[in-house]
Amino acid sequence: MRHNKKFNHLGRTAEHRKALLANMASSLIKHKRITTTVAKAKALRVYIEPLITKSKAANSAVITPVVKTVDVVRKDGSVEKVEKTVKVNSSTPARRLVFSYLKDKEAVKELFGTVASKVGDRPGGYTRVLKTGFRQGDAAEMAIIELVDFNESALAGTTKKETKKATRRSRRKSSSSAAATTAQPAHQKAEREIVTSVVESAPTGEEPVAEQPAVEDVAVEQTDVVVEQTETENSAPEQA
Repeated sequence: MRHNKKFNHLGRTAEHRKALLANMASSLIKHKRITTTVAKAKALRVYIEPLITKSKAANSAVITPVVKTVDVVRKDGSVEKVEKTVKVNSSTPARRLVFSYLKDKEAVKELFGTVASKVGDRPGGYTRVLKTGFRQGDAAEMAIIELVDFNESALAGTTKKETKKATRRSRRKSSSSAAATTAQPAHQKAEREIVTSVVESAPTGEEPVAEQPAVEDVAVEQTDVVVEQTETENSAPEQA
């Protein structure tokens, strides 16, 4: 049971893990890009980025002259103390510290030379991890870890585009548009009045429709007819 697990041990002992990360860091500094598993790439990123920061800070250091007392042996065998000016590079302690991690002189030289000058303006995030799929055999998730500033193809594609600033609409513009919308119906109203006047004045080819009698008059006429029929029916038997 592993409580308070802080980092990935990669299934190795402490010494084996340090040697693995040192070799991978040296390879990444020399070749600027390596292919490994995702777990190792993430562990390597945490391991190497502090070293790059250390080299970048030491690269901007100034070489200062220091006066030291040196013992000089003469031909007759006598020893004489002579003061000598020696130029001391303040990056030497940083180089020794980084060498204790990498264990490779060529990698330290490349790191404090080419890499440190290249990443001088970058405030952090010196590496990039790109997942490439799964390895055939054990299906381990693979990735490419690279130094960001040395990928020329990616840097060429990131050109700055001029973008217009998005400004909020002013109230004057909205008020002017509202006035335009209110003024528009007045013109439309005048046009409608002209059209209606022309239509009314134009002659129509339809014939006038005869007025139909009211409903009440028709009902009265029907009652009169019914009364006359009843009178004739009553008078017919008397004559017989």
